[in-house]
Amino acid sequence: MTAETKGPPDGSAPPDGSAPPAGVALDEDAPPAPGTPLRDREQQVLDRIARARRRRPVVREERITLAHGSGGKATQTLIQAVFLEAFRNPRLAPLEDGATLALDGARTAFTTDAFVVSPLFFPGGDIGDLAVNGTVNDLAMCGARPAYLSAGFILEEGFPVADLRRIAASMAAAAAAAGVEIVTGDTKVVQRGKADGCYVTTAGVGVLERPVELSVARARPGDAVVVSGPIGEHGAAIMLARGDFGIEAPLVSDTAPLHGIAGALLDALPPGGVRALRDATRGGVATILNEVAVASGVCVVAEEEALPVRREVTGVCELLGIDPLYVACEGRFVAVVDGEHAEPAVEVLRGHPLGAGAAVIGTVRGDPPGLVLLRTAFGGTRIVDLLVGDPLPRIC
Repeated sequence: MTAETKGPPDGSAPPDGSAPPAGVALDEDAPPAPGTPLRDREQQVLDRIARARRRRPVVREERITLAHGSGGKATQTLIQAVFLEAFRNPRLAPLEDGATLALDGARTAFTTDAFVVSPLFFPGGDIGDLAVNGTVNDLAMCGARPAYLSAGFILEEGFPVADLRRIAASMAAAAAAAGVEIVTGDTKVVQRGKADGCYVTTAGVGVLERPVELSVARARPGDAVVVSGPIGEHGAAIMLARGDFGIEAPLVSDTAPLHGIAGALLDALPPGGVRALRDATRGGVATILNEVAVASGVCVVAEEEALPVRREVTGVCELLGIDPLYVACEGRFVAVVDGEHAEPAVEVLRGHPLGAGAAVIGTVRGDPPGLVLLRTAFGGTRIVDLLVGDPLPRIC
């Protein structure tokens, strides 16, 4: 077999005009050659990952797929290549959970969301309280006190009015519990078969009362990564509620408003002690850690044995071959905090009713930048990358 001689990736000749030696591949994405020392092979893999992430995002599919709504690589590519390209501005570019705005001298946070969960009713909640809590939590992750929400309903012809009343009552109860008001909204009805019963869209406004600047781009080496409680419960509960697997387990969604526990953490630590807050919804904790690593140009090292995962969630995930790190939560968040304040942060979280099981799950270091590494229970280390899609579509 004759090895193919390749030129530079763009097909042009080498700078000196000469041809590359026969049998030498200049394809930067070629796998490491057999016999390459382990350390060199690892560096080549890291270099390939870095090059791939520097490429301009391109949506190669001609039509939208479920993977584009998963929160993983396909979602990020869609957002960056279509929406960010069209709407680019300094407030949108950070792609945080909400935008921080200054209105007549007051600092406010603004966010929007949409909910298409299936089934509409599940153990521990329904699409109504999920919509309220999800919007409240996005504002909380900005460091804001949620104040007002809007609600839009897209209803399918034939949808039971009794179910709509139940959803509205659930939203009202969740809003009251969170201390927010639903002050405006809209309703549309589409033909039978053109929707899946009921979709809910929301927007929220909150007040930034603390002098905090939170962003996944603010992590630095030496920081600690904390989760506010056991992970994966919402996604696992939705999986079982669909009844597709014939598995029974005492699991309920963890959906809850997080502004109280997030505020307690912000108040307890000194200014700058909390670098970033993110609620671990679509894509789970793994996606949040990758967002931190890429945005800050750091390496996040997580400890498998430190991850708080309930036995029931572990069992369901093992049966289905799913990593709990990628399973969504709706009442947990990831915090990046100054490493010196890691233990006080955990104590504050555990002192809140929603913080039982809070734990330090990892640390931030400088190299290799842009990656998440997991130290396994067996003593090895593996890369935790973003999934392209999601094994659990429509969980929120």
